[in-house]
Amino acid sequence: MIKTPTRKISLEEFLQLPETEPASEYIDGEIIQKPMPQGKHSILQGELVTTINGVVKPKKTALAFPELRCTFGGRSTVPDVAVFAWERIPVDEKGNIANVFNTYPDWTIEILSPEQNGTKVIRNILHCLNYGTKLGWLIDPEEPSVIAYPPQQQPIFLENEEDVLPVPDLVSNLHLTLGQLFGWLKL
Repeated sequence: MIKTPTRKISLEEFLQLPETEPASEYIDGEIIQKPMPQGKHSILQGELVTTINGVVKPKKTALAFPELRCTFGGRSTVPDVAVFAWERIPVDEKGNIANVFNTYPDWTIEILSPEQNGTKVIRNILHCLNYGTKLGWLIDPEEPSVIAYPPQQQPIFLENEEDVLPVPDLVSNLHLTLGQLFGWLKL
């Protein structure tokens, strides 16, 4: 994440600013711009959203969103993949998916970029867990591994191809191994 040196502003002021590309996040009064996604990050993100939605969307149990701004608990962050239980997806007055999500995701997935500070990304995952998120993943494409963060439990480090990645109950019929996840990087 790239920190933009500015004065501290309020969350309300931040939300009035135009969106940036790549997205900026509001954390503890500071604006921190996420790094531009690169190849490995992009393919993992796209495949995860497609795979998760392929399992949950037909049954209307959940929906996965790429790069969705989630504002709650005094922060406004943009997880690489945010998964929401179907009944928790905000809707507008017409019954369509809302543009603004002022709530936590049920499952947050972050994909570490080479120049990204892992500690800051972990803090975002922990923030989500503190507000009700059921599971967080930190995917590291350079060290093919995933750290799963269940709420109020020890993180789980997965590094073997045959390791089955834990998923929250709302996506219980998704079965994905570490080998399958990182297999998406091969042409």
